[in-house]
Amino acid sequence: MSDETRRSQKEAMLSGELYIADDPELAAEARHAAVLSERFNATSAADPEARRAALAELLGELGEDVEVRPPLRVDYGYQTTIGPRTFINFGAVLLDVARITIGADVQMGPNVQLLTPTHPIDPEQRRAKWEAAQPITIGDNVWLGGGVIVCPGVTIGENTVVGAGAVVTKDLPAHAVAVGNPARVTRKIGEAAAEA
Repeated sequence: MSDETRRSQKEAMLSGELYIADDPELAAEARHAAVLSERFNATSAADPEARRAALAELLGELGEDVEVRPPLRVDYGYQTTIGPRTFINFGAVLLDVARITIGADVQMGPNVQLLTPTHPIDPEQRRAKWEAAQPITIGDNVWLGGGVIVCPGVTIGENTVVGAGAVVTKDLPAHAVAVGNPARVTRKIGEAAAEA
């Protein structure tokens, strides 16, 4: 394949294929996101307009009345969208190598991690620094308790509650309560009320 027709590492990353993360173009974008993150994380709570402006510059899309409490860590920023009225507590890690979509009215406790990157099982590919990513989608009105980890490729349906410390390795349906490692649905929302 000629150099003119070969895909860039960024194009491979955005399409979910294996890519090399320390490619110069991607490294420059990661540095840019780190600078914007530092600016956001250094904003004063007394200046909410500056805080929102820094966050809007960092992220791909930012809904109205969103509150994100610093510190926030991202890989690229532009791959993350946050819907209106969402609240993200201190210490969020949004590794947005693939798209992270956070819906409206989402509540995220402290130290939540949304992790899109994946690494090959094959040791030679890992040694050669190949990686990939799968998108994460958090539906509207989801509540993620403190310390929840959401793994690559996971979708969490609307109105679902995930208990503190859970590790979500597979999709969760809408209107459910899930806990544990790996997270498992313990009941549908409304079941207890129906039994009473």
